[in-house]
Amino acid sequence: MKLLENSSFEAINSQLTVETGDAHIIGRIESYSCKMAGDDKHMFKQFCQEGQPHVLEALSPPQTSGLSPSRLSKSQGAEDEGPLSDTCSRKTLFYLIATLNESFRPDYDFSTARSHEFSREPSLSWVVNAVNCSLFSAVREDFKALKPQLWDAVDEEICLAECDIY
Repeated sequence: MKLLENSSFEAINSQLTVETGDAHIIGRIESYSCKMAGDDKHMFKQFCQEGQPHVLEALSPPQTSGLSPSRLSKSQGAEDEGPLSDTCSRKTLFYLIATLNESFRPDYDFSTARSHEFSREPSLSWVVNAVNCSLFSAVREDFKALKPQLWDAVDEEICLAECDIY
């Protein structure tokens, strides 16, 4: 994984760092490549010792009030079986963990995270709203002007409509 330079993100990041009286918040949006480098390759080999990369892992249910795609396919007659969970490949799980490690290094290590600690969120609008609410509560009025810039920059970088959101 490698942090990708993005001047739009840097301009926004400077506005996401705020003093709130009793706290200093350092907000950042960052973009990473999924190409494995030296340490990533070694970690991926260790990770694959627990299971093949194409094997599916169960995820926690989404936090949204809507239904995940796999739960939509649940038959009406199987009420007592409980909801089916979404899945992701072990390789996707590795990328999620590696991204968290790269983002929060050296303060945190997510290497022992398991699939049930992640969920796939089927609603982009729910996730955008949740992020907006969190940022507005921290940055207040300054976020009103920043919000369109932030989401335009993120969408330009990764095309949100085509993303799986975890």
